[in-house]
Amino acid sequence: FTASPLRAFESELGVQAPVGFWDPAGMTKDGDALAFRRRRETELKHGRVAMLACMGYITPEYFKFPGYCATDLSFADIPNGLAALSKVPGAGWLQIFLFIGTIEKWF
Repeated sequence: FTASPLRAFESELGVQAPVGFWDPAGMTKDGDALAFRRRRETELKHGRVAMLACMGYITPEYFKFPGYCATDLSFADIPNGLAALSKVPGAGWLQIFLFIGTIEKWF
């Protein structure tokens, strides 16, 4: 058992006794350190995106920007949650997707 490729990850952050390195899906059977690192980075990024999504869903319950989203649509008139999908104009969605694309490209 000491020659197992899984031993390559026994010293990684998050490995705790008594279980040690736990990989129930067997995604690290080959012991590829680069693939392990990429999966860990991806897991962190997805976790951060999920936290931001939760905050984006909760925040409008308590705060609305002053002013207007479009020429005749104020931020206060936009409902919370999924009901907002039908209220925001197409140009607003275009702005949102372009902003996200810019952030993804440069950061």
